Amino acid sequence: MEILKHWAFPQGHTVVFMLLTLISKGSTCEAPSSPECFRRSSDRTVYTCEWSMNTNESGVEYDFYFDETKFESTKQTTARFPEERLIKYDTVFIWVRAHIGNSSCTSLRSPVILADIVKYEAPTEISATWVKGNLTLCWKAAESRSALAEIRFRQHGNSNALWNNITSSAKTNNKTCTSQVNLLRNSAYKIQIRHKSKQVKRPLWSDWSQVVDVPADLQEEPDVTNKTKLLSSSRKVTLLWKSMPPAAAVTGVNLTDTQSSRGCPCGRRNHLMKKNKYTIYVPLSAVNISVVAMNSAGHSPPAVVQLPAVIPEDLQACNGTLLDNKLNKTTCLEFYEFQDEVPRSENVITLTGRQKKPERKNIKENLKDFVRYLYCEHRCHNGRPQTVKMCLFYKKEDAPLTEPKDLITFSETQSSTNLSWRSIPLTDQQGFLTHYSLCSQKISSEEEPKECHKISASLTQCRLENLTPATKYIITLAGVARAGEGPKATVTVNTLPEKYFNVWWSLGLMLSFFFMSTSCTFILKRIKIKIFPPVPKPVIDFTTYPREHQELLDGKEEVYELTLHKLLLEGKSISEEAEDRTVLGEEWDGDMDEDMENERGDSRMSGEINDEDPDCIDETLRSSKDGETTDLQQLENEFAMLIYRNGLVFDVKTDSP
Repeated sequence: MEILKHWAFPQGHTVVFMLLTLISKGSTCEAPSSPECFRRSSDRTVYTCEWSMNTNESGVEYDFYFDETKFESTKQTTARFPEERLIKYDTVFIWVRAHIGNSSCTSLRSPVILADIVKYEAPTEISATWVKGNLTLCWKAAESRSALAEIRFRQHGNSNALWNNITSSAKTNNKTCTSQVNLLRNSAYKIQIRHKSKQVKRPLWSDWSQVVDVPADLQEEPDVTNKTKLLSSSRKVTLLWKSMPPAAAVTGVNLTDTQSSRGCPCGRRNHLMKKNKYTIYVPLSAVNISVVAMNSAGHSPPAVVQLPAVIPEDLQACNGTLLDNKLNKTTCLEFYEFQDEVPRSENVITLTGRQKKPERKNIKENLKDFVRYLYCEHRCHNGRPQTVKMCLFYKKEDAPLTEPKDLITFSETQSSTNLSWRSIPLTDQQGFLTHYSLCSQKISSEEEPKECHKISASLTQCRLENLTPATKYIITLAGVARAGEGPKATVTVNTLPEKYFNVWWSLGLMLSFFFMSTSCTFILKRIKIKIFPPVPKPVIDFTTYPREHQELLDGKEEVYELTLHKLLLEGKSISEEAEDRTVLGEEWDGDMDEDMENERGDSRMSGEINDEDPDCIDETLRSSKDGETTDLQQLENEFAMLIYRNGLVFDVKTDSP
């Protein structure tokens, strides 16, 4: 009896279990699996029991037992029981009996403590995101407590590859479970997840989730190019970019552009695009367009296309704005801080007609005093923004805060000097400069008044003239705005003394020039006379003759034959002269004949000596012999004759042979 008592528990159950097993083996049906009873979370009050059976028969009926108590008959493989009907904290045996026709079979009996068993539902709402090179998986959590997750994965496109499993802890945040997995960023994967509780003694793994496709990480920004066409009051921008890698485009890629020009009318807009080309219209103000590639696992870094403002060359101060006016819904205003001549899009204040009055008031208060803004007025026309006005604006002006920078002098002379400086920085101008005030004063005499000049605000250098030689001056330069004059920049300059030798040097140069010009003129005249000698002019006698002589003057010129004889030298007779002529030979005869012929022609023209006049010849011979008339040596050197014909006088000089 005692032995039987010792076998009653748990050995008695073991014997019964073995007997039931033998009975089931002898039956015609296959026994179902041992049931699992659990809660879906530790705070649930309903238990779910599940089992399975490998059969194709229909109409199978199941009896569910807790110990020896039959709790329910069902045709499903699951059953639900409230915790009030169950024993949670003590060990109980659960088992199932299946009925197929006239046969039955029983599952194994499992001893369990129901309070220790929790089985989560399969993960749902799974999302995968690449964060800093790691894959972060998120799903809907079963409860707001830490859990254990198991992840299995294989590369996308390789269906024959084996699954790889990773087990890691998962944290819950707002009922969302996350886990980080180290995978290759440039590969796409198929992933499944299951999880179980860490708060109970006997947690069960949940079922595997559905397979999730995870694309590769978008590590690089899109390669974007743009083509901009300037219109009358806007710009047409065409964006082009390359396709993403295939591994990153497993679930598709969308691109978003963010127009920081505030759109039309000045509103931020996002566009989802699946093509590689997009056209957008933007105003003339500064614009940033961000293009981001996105897939189901995240997004790429933004590719920012910066379009600077198209500033007109004749940009002037605003003569009026709509800052205090009521704006309609198609108008917006933009105020860009204009620092270093470049309007910055990140420092822009936008005012639209869609904003409420308190909001508009706060925006106006955000405008700074003494800060230069680029005022842009945009309007929306047919869905496209247009810039209708652009000018410079100050909410409030003041005198310049600092003086012109780096004022220096150079190239000083006796009466002038050059000045150079850098303009006042825009941040220190605090208003629109009207001009620069340039003043000079002699240091030697304090009673001397200052001489001031207005210099254009656009200049950075000038020349100061009409100064006194060898004098020291103090020169000041200050920027003048509408609100007044700013601090002065000061510099000292010494003019050079006068140099008197410059006057003598100038006089010497003038005299040298006069002498050279006179010499050149004389030389040119001499050269001209040598090359082109002057033509002699005839001497015309305009003597008036009496009427009785008119007939003689009007008579025809008479030409006489003339024979020229050579004079005999002293001590020679005519016969000796003839012998000398004979000795000279034929050459002398030819030359003499030619000379005689020429002399005869000249004699004919002169009409004074005639070879037929023997008296003239004898007279000449007697004069040569006696030496009474002229000197013989003088006759050898020169023979002069005066010829008179019809009132004309010719002076003919002939060298003696």
